[in-house]
Amino acid sequence: MNALRPERSIVVLLLALATVIVAVGGTIWLYRSQQAEIGWVNHTLRVENRLSVILSRVQAAESAQRGYMLTRQDPFLGPFDTFKADWPREIAQLRADVQDNADQAAAVDALGRMLDQRLTLLEGGIELRRRGLPVDPNAFAPGLMAMATIHSHIAGMKAREEQLLRLRSAEANRLTTMVTASLAVSGALVIILGLLALRNARRRMVEAIAAKRALADANDRLVSEAEQRTAMEAQVRQLQKMESIGQLTGGIAHDFNNMLAVVIGSLDMARRRLPADIDRRISNGLDNATEGAQRAAQLTARLLAFSRQQPLAPQSTDVNKLVGGMSDMLRRTIGERVRVESVLAGGLWRASIDPGQLEAAILNLCVNGRDAMPDGGRLTVETGNAYLDDAYAAAHAEVIPGQYVLVSVSDSGTGMTPDVVERAFDPFFTTKGVGKGTGLGLSQVFGFVRQSHGHVKIYSEPGQGSTIKIYLPRHYGVPVADPVAPAIALDLPRAQGDEIILVVEDEDRVRHMSVDSLRELGYTIVQAADGEQALAMLAIEPRVDLLFTDIVMPGINGRILADRARADRPELRVLYTTGYTRNAIVHNGMLDPGVAFLAKPFTMDQLAGKVRQVLDEEPA
Repeated sequence: MNALRPERSIVVLLLALATVIVAVGGTIWLYRSQQAEIGWVNHTLRVENRLSVILSRVQAAESAQRGYMLTRQDPFLGPFDTFKADWPREIAQLRADVQDNADQAAAVDALGRMLDQRLTLLEGGIELRRRGLPVDPNAFAPGLMAMATIHSHIAGMKAREEQLLRLRSAEANRLTTMVTASLAVSGALVIILGLLALRNARRRMVEAIAAKRALADANDRLVSEAEQRTAMEAQVRQLQKMESIGQLTGGIAHDFNNMLAVVIGSLDMARRRLPADIDRRISNGLDNATEGAQRAAQLTARLLAFSRQQPLAPQSTDVNKLVGGMSDMLRRTIGERVRVESVLAGGLWRASIDPGQLEAAILNLCVNGRDAMPDGGRLTVETGNAYLDDAYAAAHAEVIPGQYVLVSVSDSGTGMTPDVVERAFDPFFTTKGVGKGTGLGLSQVFGFVRQSHGHVKIYSEPGQGSTIKIYLPRHYGVPVADPVAPAIALDLPRAQGDEIILVVEDEDRVRHMSVDSLRELGYTIVQAADGEQALAMLAIEPRVDLLFTDIVMPGINGRILADRARADRPELRVLYTTGYTRNAIVHNGMLDPGVAFLAKPFTMDQLAGKVRQVLDEEPA
């Protein structure tokens, strides 16, 4: 019996070793299986991402074709040309990813044929438009059907990938259950085989459990990373959407404001040149046209405000004085059914803000409050000092902790539901009826406040009214006296002596309108169509009192032109104008110090006043 004990010990050790090997092998199997499943998850995500990219590209190409069909402008075809050049490569990459799956490979080939067919339809419409031939509205039907087929086909491919992922996940769970059961049996067997193998088995078991926990932790990290990636992708999509809106807004603002400058300036000059006893119908027609053009200019300005691309001129502002000065205007605008109250805080700090834009923001909020009280009510405009702490800043990413000047507008109206509050600042979102609002009022306020490095917050409940709080950055410099508004002149400010103005504008109609207006004001005019021509004119002109230049021009822009001109003539006064500018004279959303600026479109009154103001100032 004693002789058998060593052999039994060896058998016990071998059995224990075999059990440990089984346990370790099962753990490794589990780990490798888990890694394989992770690989399949990444494979599925990669395939779905490629499908989403292809769908977004063909949608962008379709939108580009529609934009070209509407405008016949080649820049709209950029996404279409990109899709036309890249889709075969993207299909080839997708085919390589699914080559192990015959069904998906066949679906990729079918998708390629669909894309080729859709591209042919798009090219046909573009070719018709290029040739100037009329486009039958019914011709869009095949394209819509083709896009619907592509949508459905891609959705089916994604569904098959999801099904494969579920099957593989189920297999992984089954393997996990089997290995876990095997580990439990192995542990029990180690205990039964004897104390000698127990320590080794226990050590291996601990290692196996640690490996399992590591796998669980890795899986948790993978899930967390996937959630974070999804959230980041949503943020990126939102940023891309906002950037796209901003770029579109800038392009529209530049061209649209140029056109409006011609319309408003020409109407203004026509009205001034007509006799006083003109037929009332003609006068009314001019008034209606001017009002329509000004409303279009306001709409463009609101789009620029929302996209945070309007040039701001912040200054030390007494907000109490500004709100108090608006009281009469608010009462006239809001009407008699709403009682307007102002609660002005004592010891209010001065704000660093553009006062004109702040007035427009407060007026927008008050008009929105009035519209929320169809049966009348109370509207309160309140000021105060405020401090936003670190905890509040942590919950609102755009907020910098510190001191702010608060302006709040409260109404006793219908209030807003949480989903309306969440979307209230989105452009073109409105709860008003058709034709009763553009949906840009609150978005303009939001864009202006954010561009001014402030913060805006809505507090509202259904039936309890709403409060919108604007936090304006505090002015920390030496207090500056508020500028005194110039007296309103009965006649337009005109030229004094033989003052010479060089007008630089690449848009012919805008240049001619500006030249005609300034000549009518008595100025001697020299004109140029671009920066190079303007520099040549400066080289031969012995004296120029003012350079009136557009900013956005091909070749040399207005800022570079002014810098080169002032290098030779430091005393030269400069007045910039544009319908949209990004970086030439505007940085961080603010006008550069000392810059004189006249936004397009402008009236003859505004042109005369601004030119006279710049000429009367001391040269920099």
